Amino acid sequence: MILFYREFKRNYKALLIWTLVMAALMLMMLSIYPQFAEQQEAIEQMMSAFPEAMIKALNMDKLSMGDILGFYAIECYLMITLFGSVYAVMLGSSILAKEENERTIEFLLSKPIKRTSVITQKLMLVAVNLVIFNSLIAVVNIIGFSFTKDNNVDMSIFALLSAGPLLLHLVFAALGFFISSVVRKSRNILAISLGIVFGTYFLSLIANMAEKMEFLKYISPFQYVEAADIILTESIKPLYLLVMLALIAISTAASYYIYNRKDISV
Repeated sequence: MILFYREFKRNYKALLIWTLVMAALMLMMLSIYPQFAEQQEAIEQMMSAFPEAMIKALNMDKLSMGDILGFYAIECYLMITLFGSVYAVMLGSSILAKEENERTIEFLLSKPIKRTSVITQKLMLVAVNLVIFNSLIAVVNIIGFSFTKDNNVDMSIFALLSAGPLLLHLVFAALGFFISSVVRKSRNILAISLGIVFGTYFLSLIANMAEKMEFLKYISPFQYVEAADIILTESIKPLYLLVMLALIAISTAASYYIYNRKDISV
């Protein structure tokens, strides 16, 4: 576990920064909810002037800004899923690649440690960091709810709204980890990984905006944990859950297979 502790020390600052920034955003957004609730009619009239495509893209047609969970889903949940996925994919894609970039991989593998152990400990670090990140954000959101003085928060639904992003982040981290096991240049790894996050996010928006493009929701992981569906059905669809777990398992297994057979040269 020495490698795990070394990686935790190397990555805790990034974890702290991402968590603090996201926590500040959550508290700032939740602090303005009382004004939204008081002026709900005026806000709904203003929203009626928005383009229909924009309303559908952000699920404003399914959720109410005057409801605390609806407000959270529209204003806060997006930031957690999107920005959190960026953090997850950056963490997952760099955790292996940096050993080659920093020219420490040959020294590391010269020690009595197997490649399988290297992958396992680094994957553990990624998983632990994402659990910490999402757990702290969930706690901050609960604190933020108390500031809104709204007692209508269904904590069982909120638990699903907290579990969904964690699963999404694990998916993107696993994909980033897989890409780093295949691609050699760190710039290419980061570009591909971020491209997947933003590309699938825009596919999710398109799927919401146009009924003819609804099939795209099966391609975008963001659709698997869409806040409106979770709130309205009070669940994460079993099919989507299975797909996310399969993506994590396949990406992880492929990473082990490829990295164990990779010709590593500095």
